[in-house]
Amino acid sequence: MCGIAGIVGKGADVEVLQRMLLAQKHRGPDNIGEFSAENIALGHNRLSIIDLSEEANQPFFDTKDRYTIIFNGEIYNYLELKNELNYDFKTNSDTEVLLASYIQWGKECLNRLNGMFSFAIWDQEEKKLFAARDRFGVKPFYYQKNDQGFYFSSEIKALFAAGINKEPDKQAWANYFVFGSYGMPNETFWQDIQQLSGGHYLEFNDDELKITKWYHFERAINLNIELSKDEIKRKYIELLEDSIKLRFRSDVPVGINLSGGIDSSTLLTFVNKGVSKERIEAFTFYTNNDYYDELPWVKSMVNHTKNWLNEILLTPESIQNLAGEISDFQDEPYGGIPTIAYSQIFKKAREKGTIVLLDGQGMDEQWAGYDYYAKSDNANIQGVNKSPFRKNVLSEDLLALAVKPEYSKPFDDHVLNLQYRDLFYTKIPRALRFNDRISMAYSTELREPFLDYRLVEFAFSLPLEYKIKENVHKYLLREIVSDILPNEVTYAPKRPLQTPQREWMANELREFSENTINFIKESDFSNWFQIDSLKEEWQKYLEGDQDSSFHLWQWYNFYLLMN
Repeated sequence: MCGIAGIVGKGADVEVLQRMLLAQKHRGPDNIGEFSAENIALGHNRLSIIDLSEEANQPFFDTKDRYTIIFNGEIYNYLELKNELNYDFKTNSDTEVLLASYIQWGKECLNRLNGMFSFAIWDQEEKKLFAARDRFGVKPFYYQKNDQGFYFSSEIKALFAAGINKEPDKQAWANYFVFGSYGMPNETFWQDIQQLSGGHYLEFNDDELKITKWYHFERAINLNIELSKDEIKRKYIELLEDSIKLRFRSDVPVGINLSGGIDSSTLLTFVNKGVSKERIEAFTFYTNNDYYDELPWVKSMVNHTKNWLNEILLTPESIQNLAGEISDFQDEPYGGIPTIAYSQIFKKAREKGTIVLLDGQGMDEQWAGYDYYAKSDNANIQGVNKSPFRKNVLSEDLLALAVKPEYSKPFDDHVLNLQYRDLFYTKIPRALRFNDRISMAYSTELREPFLDYRLVEFAFSLPLEYKIKENVHKYLLREIVSDILPNEVTYAPKRPLQTPQREWMANELREFSENTINFIKESDFSNWFQIDSLKEEWQKYLEGDQDSSFHLWQWYNFYLLMN
């Protein structure tokens, strides 16, 4: 897990590159590397995970000095690929395996990779840049093409450091306020700054930019699986065990983020079952609020597995400083106090020397775990009874810019299309962005075993009755783990609310919330809003209209990023 940055074209200036690397130095404190030649400057912030030697530093060059690679992520199956390659290796790193794979197989190497990655390879002979992003977009890649050339980086702030204007994309913000959209996979909240979508690669040569989709999830789905229930169970367990085994490849300590739900509990059980030689440390947060805290389920789980548990207390007082700090790392709106709470897990892990954490992200999307999968509407927010948005506070001009996002529906089945939407447009893309930034904020690496593409494709392909049965979501998964997890964990309902955000924003964080409204009123962006309506909604909230606090957090995100 690292940071990459580069400039191709006449704007390729080493001093500009250094500013970019400095802006994202938290992504890689172990080494900063640079390479420059005519019309090219490449840089790397290294967080050492596999092959900790200096020889594995980046930018990394092939044995003939034709190709230069900068790489963020992990290729989990690098040892298997290494055995297939005809290459004279000089390190034990997955970076060198990735470069050798590209040299031997070209862009087709992408289909052989099992990992999370965002990388760029410069061909000095053809003066051509090739860059790619993993299937689900776990690792980021932002860019802008202008008259000075092609600029790219792992974080948006690095592009700002390069001198690119920080102008909000008004339509992106309108869609966020009206529909809760965090943008399409290629968009950002900033004008003229885009991201390479997950499962895509790009080529830049002679000032021409070409983007191509390389991962075709729809083609990989087999909706005619002819396996018995027992065979399905055995195959899923086999894939899960292999996914975890691959993600345990590390030259630094590995831990786990543990909530009280079935996902992370399943992960911990399988880790202990056969992958880890010793009980790894678990990390969880709590707020001292019995209605929201998952600590009782977490403790039940670790009492069962005998893992050491690190408990991190989040208080409303700590939010005052942390909210702005996390916003600075995110560069775009993020998901609220739960994201802040989660960030403190990575901070604690780093303090204890645990550099890699696993979590259970991706299970709900592949097994149809959210309550709205059983409904006929197109909702995408769990646990609310009415719209969490307040478009009535927006000016007519801003409201007119809002366009409801339209998502691809490649399947004939409604639930499959919802799962597809959540995997590639909504739930997973935004969770991966939130989690990448907060893990990297504290120079730690996050790995998601359930997002192994083999697991996702297999579970996604299963008939609906294996996912939802008699209103039990993730039905077959619960059956798989029923013999190895405590019952109170296996059959606990999905809990959408993890922190007292709604209560804190009306009480302990009331002044914080009022500062947001005052800022909007006095700012250059006041004409984006109907200030009287904004105040009226705030008053309603104080008087008890608290089904959701999402609209308040939207305004607060705006305040943090524009202040």
